[in-house]
Amino acid sequence: MFLTHLDCPRCGAQHDAHRLQNLCSCGSPLLARYDLAAVARAVEPAALAGRGADLWRYRELLPVREDRHVTTLGEGWTPLWHAPAYGALIGLERLLVKDEGLIPTGSFKARGAAVGVSRAVELGARHVAMPTNGNAGAAWATYAARAGIGATIAMPLAAPLITRQEVVAAGAELHLVDGLISDAGKLIAGLIAASDGRIFDASTLKEPYRLEGKKTMGYEIVEQLGWRAPDVILYPTGGGVGLIGIQKALVELRELGWLTGPAPRLVAVQSTGCAPVVAAFERGERRVRQWPDARTVAFGITVPAPLGDELILDALADSGGTAIAVDDADILADLREFGRTEGLLLCPEGAACLTAARLLRERGWLSATDEVVVLNTGAGIKYPGTVAHD
Repeated sequence: MFLTHLDCPRCGAQHDAHRLQNLCSCGSPLLARYDLAAVARAVEPAALAGRGADLWRYRELLPVREDRHVTTLGEGWTPLWHAPAYGALIGLERLLVKDEGLIPTGSFKARGAAVGVSRAVELGARHVAMPTNGNAGAAWATYAARAGIGATIAMPLAAPLITRQEVVAAGAELHLVDGLISDAGKLIAGLIAASDGRIFDASTLKEPYRLEGKKTMGYEIVEQLGWRAPDVILYPTGGGVGLIGIQKALVELRELGWLTGPAPRLVAVQSTGCAPVVAAFERGERRVRQWPDARTVAFGITVPAPLGDELILDALADSGGTAIAVDDADILADLREFGRTEGLLLCPEGAACLTAARLLRERGWLSATDEVVVLNTGAGIKYPGTVAHD
């Protein structure tokens, strides 16, 4: 195990990585740090080729000490494939899709749940709780069941029905809230406060290891491209853990010497119905302001004020990236057009990235020859209402 400590990116304080931790005392999320020099001595990129096709192939860069604590359903190593027909329509010759719909529980949230649950169990947690827009709660309930621990999940009434059913099927305690994920968060906070330490808070970025699972998307993209980076990565951004994680992975790979050449520009994609990161980016600010009356068909990115706002905005600035908000009508139209041309039903969050790519190409921010990776963060079949039958 090469994990050394937890680091606060805001105040610089270091924390013990070998006991359960939530936020730093300054209120910032914590980041896991590794002895990367020792990792580089212990393993070379070529050695990974013979390992299993899941995220645990990167075990030296993950926080779980003992294999017996690994909770897995084979998550990770999702395909990265060329979308030439839709790419030609929008003027991008090298459009690639990383399809996270082909992962246990049908979304990229399984990555964070696998690593987060595994480490929580290793550190002694017996019950986890969290608010969710749907897919994260379904994933954490599933992996908690797999690990034999309890889970309490709160989600908005408007969350996709299938995610509610997944939570129930996994035997977790489900609370439905007439409101947004922030309202679900208040309910969970109350339950945790009343639990006398029995329930561990696994809310987005309130524990450090969900991020470690999500960062493996960055490792995979680089490995699948032959240990090089694309020009641009577009990510649907709600809580922003995936985008923060991909940036963390790229930094780690460069320090290891496994990635050379130009770094990709990162793009945070939001809906015009909930765009706090875009608004802050355009104002040149490092903190978001609460988005009023948040609503979008891309339900997974309906986060009015993400806790990781500083980390998201830093990732955009450090990579020379940008943030863009797209309309729901365009999201649904591009979802339909992608299905017609490429045959895959995307989740609305993934379709938002298509819309963003199209608009950024029209505006000249993307060139025709840029290699552009779009993250489809979940299976489209979990959102049957996105395609109307004529």
